[in-house]
Amino acid sequence: MKKLQFNVKINAPVNKVYDSMLGISNKSTYEQWTALFNPTSTYEGSWIKGSKMLFVGTDEKGEKGGMVSEIFENIPNQLISIRHYGLVKVNVEITEGPEVEKWANGFENYTFIENNGTTKVTVDLDITEDFLDYMNETYPKALDKLKEICEV
Repeated sequence: MKKLQFNVKINAPVNKVYDSMLGISNKSTYEQWTALFNPTSTYEGSWIKGSKMLFVGTDEKGEKGGMVSEIFENIPNQLISIRHYGLVKVNVEITEGPEVEKWANGFENYTFIENNGTTKVTVDLDITEDFLDYMNETYPKALDKLKEICEV
C-alpha cells in the first residue's frame, strides 16, 4: 500500500467542518463532497467508534459497491480513523480473498485542527497502486467541494 496525504484549510469552525464532512446533522453534506468519487456516494452505518460502516454507491448497472469498514477511532472535532477490511460488490459484502487482501487493514484518517476560526483538515490515506492517480486527481477536488459546503 502507498500512503497519500491531502490538506485543506476551511474558513469555518471545526465543529461545522467535522459535522459537514461526516454528514452528522445532514447526511447530504457528506454525499455532496463525496459525489466527486461517485455521484451516488453515501454511507450505511454509524460514526461511533467500533461501528461497522459501509461506504457505498451504485454503478452504471445500478448495483451497489464500495468498502466495508470499521470506525477505528472517533474523537469528535479532532480525529476520525477508518479501517477498511472488505468490499461490497454487486450488493454482497466480501471480507476475505485475494481482492480484499490488497485493501485489508488500509486506513483513512481525518485530522481536524482549528486555529482562529479556520480549520485545517488533513487526510491520510492508505491506497493501492492502481488507485494512486485517481485519488491524487479526485481527492483535492472533493476537499475543495467540502470547503465550499462549509464556508456557506
